[in-house]
Amino acid sequence: MIRRTVHEGWQLTAVAGPVPGEIAGRTVPARVPGSAHLDLLAAGLVPDPYLDRNEEALAWAHRAEWRYTTTLAAEPAAPDERVDLAFDGLDTVATVELGGHLLGRVANMHRSHRFDVRALLGADGDGGPLELAVTFHSALAHAEAVERELGRRPHAYQHPFNMVRKMACSFGWDWGPDLQTAGIHRPVRLERWHTARLARVRPLVTVDPDGTGRVEVHAEVERAGLGEETDLALAVTVAGHQAHTHLPAGSTTALVDLAVPGVRLWWPAGHGDQPLYELRVELTTRATASPLAPRPAPLDAEPLDSLTRRVGFRTVTVDTTPDDVGTPFTLVVNGTPIFAKGANWIPDDHFLTRVTRERVERRVAQALGAHMNMLRVWGGGIYETDAFYDVCDERGVLVWQDFALACAAYPEEEPLWSEIEAEARENVSRLASHPSLALWNGGNENLWGHQDWGWREELGDRSWGGRYATELLPAVVAELDPTRPYTDNSPQTPRSTAPDGHPNDAHHGTRHEWDVWNRRDYTTYRDHVPRFCSEFGFQGPPTWTTLTTWIHDDPLTTASPGFLLHQKAVDGQDKLDRGMAGHLPPPATFADWHWATQLNQARAVAFGVEHFRSHWPTTAGALVWQLNDCWPVTSWAAVDSEERPKPLWYALRHAFAPRLLTVQPREGRPTLLAVNDTGVPWRGRLRCRRVTFTGETLASATLSLDVPTRAVAALELPAPLVDPADPGGELLVADAGAARVVHLFAEDPDLAYDPAPLDASAVAVPGGYRVEVRAASFARDVALLADRAAPDAVVDDMLVPLLAGERRSFTVLTSASLDPTSLTAPPVLRSANSLAAGDR
Repeated sequence: MIRRTVHEGWQLTAVAGPVPGEIAGRTVPARVPGSAHLDLLAAGLVPDPYLDRNEEALAWAHRAEWRYTTTLAAEPAAPDERVDLAFDGLDTVATVELGGHLLGRVANMHRSHRFDVRALLGADGDGGPLELAVTFHSALAHAEAVERELGRRPHAYQHPFNMVRKMACSFGWDWGPDLQTAGIHRPVRLERWHTARLARVRPLVTVDPDGTGRVEVHAEVERAGLGEETDLALAVTVAGHQAHTHLPAGSTTALVDLAVPGVRLWWPAGHGDQPLYELRVELTTRATASPLAPRPAPLDAEPLDSLTRRVGFRTVTVDTTPDDVGTPFTLVVNGTPIFAKGANWIPDDHFLTRVTRERVERRVAQALGAHMNMLRVWGGGIYETDAFYDVCDERGVLVWQDFALACAAYPEEEPLWSEIEAEARENVSRLASHPSLALWNGGNENLWGHQDWGWREELGDRSWGGRYATELLPAVVAELDPTRPYTDNSPQTPRSTAPDGHPNDAHHGTRHEWDVWNRRDYTTYRDHVPRFCSEFGFQGPPTWTTLTTWIHDDPLTTASPGFLLHQKAVDGQDKLDRGMAGHLPPPATFADWHWATQLNQARAVAFGVEHFRSHWPTTAGALVWQLNDCWPVTSWAAVDSEERPKPLWYALRHAFAPRLLTVQPREGRPTLLAVNDTGVPWRGRLRCRRVTFTGETLASATLSLDVPTRAVAALELPAPLVDPADPGGELLVADAGAARVVHLFAEDPDLAYDPAPLDASAVAVPGGYRVEVRAASFARDVALLADRAAPDAVVDDMLVPLLAGERRSFTVLTSASLDPTSLTAPPVLRSANSLAAGDR
């Protein structure tokens, strides 16, 4: 097998559609993998799509058609040689031609395509170069045509994304731009081979009860020419152990079962290590010494094809055994129940080819830095890349992978049924080797939408996609990856235990909690104790530097046009203001509004996380919406599109800490909950105090702390600690080693904050600056908004409570040379106090 990438010499031309005059007829260099928008941007023909209101100015591209061309020089095929042109991903509706000959038409971004071109190479007799052309047609026009043919189906947002197999959020979302990409978005190769090749390899990894690792390698082989009559051999090697099998002439499938004694188990982060083993699969010819021999040995085997992958040995299930509450949804890895601490993952850049492995490494490191152990790859994006999964394998991040169906009714007729089946089969097989992959999910909010969003009345008797979730996709997973659990949708009440249950029932399966953001105060997170909350969140703007880099309104306000274009949520600005009401005083300036909404986002989501964690094991997971952004936008993300952590990220790091102290209502009284998500018991003394903002101790107690591993303990607090004389000027603080909780008895507008309680000094240290902060009075949520001092500056911690008289040292990492005093006052040094308007 000889593989050669075809990434050089590509050019791009707009060939149809409402193309501006300065672009029509122009041919520009094209990058492959890439997209038309980025090629035009590199050529200086369009402005940056993310800047100001340029998204609106580029709406013409929705209906443009693009032609990518290059010259393919290749030797004619030798006798019995096969030559394939392999595209790992075409975005999306495309016609592929070589030397003027049609190779095929495609309409699915989520699968690969392969064309046999041996008959065309040297067809003119001299083996000269041929033009390779890929013409991309408007995905929007294609979707509209399918919609006209099959009839409208309900969908979120403006465009019929449910009619074409393209990343749904390409068409805009409530956090993403409407920039409908087109291009060769994954690698292209010319592959030369003879006799046979490995068409698909699907390793299924399990662990026997005695600790022996087991790898079942399912291989599909494509034969050509003399390969139809050739005996083949398939060998599998892991950790020095090998097994092989014989493929007689004509056979195209093989199974090799390899036992690997004494394997080290792969664990999610926080539960153990992540050992990975190299798996090597080799396909060879197989001559036989005698046709009568029971197991003839290979003689002079010729290597034909091979691949290597890494595998990890572990088991994963979901416990849905009914209990006295309802139906749990608890991940069990290697027999150990896991509380899933994590976030939802969207494409890390709207232009997918800009997401490098290095960028994924940084983002996964941020997830781990916030003590997460799971990412859910949401169904309106893509089936994530091998690089994404490789990084999660290495770092111990469990992955929940949605099938690519989201927030819509999907026709079950052709051409969609076959395309969805093909992409499901390909991606299940492609990803099956990854130990980080923990769960397959049939889609996002499709079952819930059918139940509650008025779809049934609009649909009548038309198909809507229920059979994808309940028939096609579970059958594909059962056939191709029986080692992993499958769930029909998120949210979902499991059919096995409550077949007529509401999809978003808090007592059964998974739940999405969106009433908080849409219409209710964040304290109502406590109204439900879900079995697993797979989506919940609250908005906040990006960091100041990201915001002002990409939006240049003058003046910049919450109602300025560029700012509003980067707020995609329906009624988003009003929801932000309503969400702050009662929790924070009204901001006086835009800078105060920016800090207040970021702070309120952090508090709201942390409030939910702590509530969910305090109810383990009834609640077995909390996946925040969302970890990341795909462009500069006001959104639910903890990390903005420029990779800067928002205050929410620091709040999640505190709320997801392995050991957490939190005050929660139990039986009408504030109760201290100690959450121990570590493998050792948490024992010690717990020092509790009720103190004034100025530092006077009014009551104190020392409690004994003894929390088993992976458990939660409730500690009753003596009445003097939780019955304040002055709710606006007192607080409860509890300390156990490095863990601390500070509990207030009123909301900020009713608190007697000192509005300027902090003194600070800063000095240069290697790699940045150390900032010493001292509180003269209680200071809540002390933060260094370091990017306001230097674009690359990042602080080590944020949202720290300081009691009167306490000091805290912060480290700011930056390559910039700063005036140290810039780090010691607003707008960099902030606290909740700074939003207060003096005395009550």
